[in-house]
Amino acid sequence: MVSVQEPASGARPGGRFDLLRIPALGRFLRWRFARPVLQAILLVAAAAIVVHGFFGPRLAPQNLAPLLTWIHYRGILVLVLVAAGNLFCMGCPFMLPRNLARRFFKPVLNWPRWLRNKWLAIALFVAILFAYERYALWGAPRWTAALILAYFVAALLIDGLFRNASFCKYVCPLGQYNFTASMVSPLEVAVADPDVCATCTTHDCIRGRRDPAGEIVQRGCELALFQPLKVGNTDCTFCLDCVHACPYDNVAITTRLPGSELWNDQRRSGVGRLSQRKDLAALALLFVFGGLINAFAMVHPAHALQAWLGGIFRLSSESATLGLLFLVMLVLAPALLLASAAGMTRAATRASEPILSVITRFAYALIPMGLGVWLAHYAFHLLTGLWTVVPVTQQALRDLGLTWVGEPHWMLTGLPEEYVAPLEIGFLALGWVASLVVAFRIAERDHPARPAPAFLPWAAVATVVLAAAVWTMGQPMAMRGSMMGM
Repeated sequence: MVSVQEPASGARPGGRFDLLRIPALGRFLRWRFARPVLQAILLVAAAAIVVHGFFGPRLAPQNLAPLLTWIHYRGILVLVLVAAGNLFCMGCPFMLPRNLARRFFKPVLNWPRWLRNKWLAIALFVAILFAYERYALWGAPRWTAALILAYFVAALLIDGLFRNASFCKYVCPLGQYNFTASMVSPLEVAVADPDVCATCTTHDCIRGRRDPAGEIVQRGCELALFQPLKVGNTDCTFCLDCVHACPYDNVAITTRLPGSELWNDQRRSGVGRLSQRKDLAALALLFVFGGLINAFAMVHPAHALQAWLGGIFRLSSESATLGLLFLVMLVLAPALLLASAAGMTRAATRASEPILSVITRFAYALIPMGLGVWLAHYAFHLLTGLWTVVPVTQQALRDLGLTWVGEPHWMLTGLPEEYVAPLEIGFLALGWVASLVVAFRIAERDHPARPAPAFLPWAAVATVVLAAAVWTMGQPMAMRGSMMGM
């Protein structure tokens, strides 16, 4: 790779910002072992969570597995996604054992063509949301540890059999969550100078870089994202293989207008056009309404509604009543709301396209609102239980004989709820405003003659989601997995 001078400003010679040009940080990220180091750190953390989950205290607030997984990791994850992009996929610990295994066992199969979409990952996303509620994973250290262990096994088996990053691109529900949320982040991996790519004949960023004997010494993008035609963060794990493979040092981690890829409908490498991807639109809608049900399930009215539905349909099984609640909140209510909005848009613009096509095009406008819901929910738990990890870690170390850490300070919690509530409303308001902007830009793009009538129904949908989220966040919320709820 060509050596480069790192300007103190982090800008490239052409003036475009590049995170890789910031001194120290850029040097670390361009180091070939940067990702394995990050993965190793998170792998150690994951191992500690699994071990403590299986062998630590059964009481969830005293166990690292539910506390770190469901309180701290989720809160930090969504904040990082908003601020910087998909950095957690960059440091994904599930990939380190897989990469080590590939030194000895090379995958020989191609992922089935009929599964090269997001439908399997969507089903797994729903399954995790359902299992979280049905089996109270926030209060089940062993089940939480088993889920993390199952994740490692699945990544190892799938990528041990199938070439490229099939697990990341088509299976991993956490990865799909990260891909969707990072569509709103201010950073993306992108080409620094398109003119350089125009003269490139080797395309190492996707094919990989080879030595004189023809052996690959640096792989290219395993997710089939060809940098000159890549747009945004969809399917990008920030692995930086393209950075290491490019012989011209022409790949950057650069800034962009947050959410701008949501109304950009040009054909993009590895993804195609968003307006033609019903699976990606379904993932976007699951991201929005899944965030609502995940928060709603933690307040008392959710249990009352679940019991009422069970009584109406004469269901005695908790799984059946919860499944019915999911059906209503993830399928029936959104379908009615979205179909109504699409019908109004079609009538207002005198268009003849199918309702489903209209929904597919405007679904991405709701992603910022959904992100606001996840932010408000997870930030609440993270901030109100911020310091609970300290006494739990102290107790875990004392159980190992390290008594020098002192007695656990079980009274440590976090910020008072009244301090966190304004932040929740702020996150929701920002998400709502951003969704309005994206919806209007999509309306301008697809209905330039009548953008306002096309936009208004989707502004109403975003407002309905906002109202539901504000009401939910205003309810007393269970402090799951922390001492505050015990």
